Amino acid sequence: METNYKKEELYSPEKIEHLKEHYTAILKLLGEDPTREGLLKTPERVAKAMSFLTKGYGEDPLTILRSAMFKEEYKQMVLVKDIELYSMCEHHMLPFYGKAHVAYIPNGHITGLSKIARVVECFARRLQVQERLTVQIRDCIQEALNPMGVAVVIEASHMCMQMRGIEKQQSATTTSAFTGIFLSDHRTREEFMTLISHDYR
Repeated sequence: METNYKKEELYSPEKIEHLKEHYTAILKLLGEDPTREGLLKTPERVAKAMSFLTKGYGEDPLTILRSAMFKEEYKQMVLVKDIELYSMCEHHMLPFYGKAHVAYIPNGHITGLSKIARVVECFARRLQVQERLTVQIRDCIQEALNPMGVAVVIEASHMCMQMRGIEKQQSATTTSAFTGIFLSDHRTREEFMTLISHDYR
């Protein structure tokens, strides 16, 4: 059956060309032959992949949140949990992946739920460490919405620990960052932690 699907990829041709040259050189340094059949298009593929995996540098997370801000008197917790997360460790440029749980308590304004996930994606699509990623998401939401508090927890597995180094395949890392009422009121923080630990589906 014929479809009208057309894959759209937005890349800077100049950037891709420069990256291709560097990845061709890397293949040679690794002892490979970039001219053999299986590697002919590899430098371009990797260049495009890395451009996609680091596209967060070209996005503004504050603009993302503010593009869908609404006045609302709701003052209970807003939680978006189990946000899939894929990022690149800045130390080895290997992937880490997992889930982010993000909550805030509005103080006059809310944002579109999808924007929370987009902010996670924006910061994740950069070279990162999990600790900084957690804090960046928290601070962005706090700055954009000025809520009564923000809570962020990230649970992730790191390929730099699983594929090399200590090679512990079952290891996982959890980081958290809080502001406002999530820091000052232990009951609010406990409610958040209870909600993210249960599966209500």
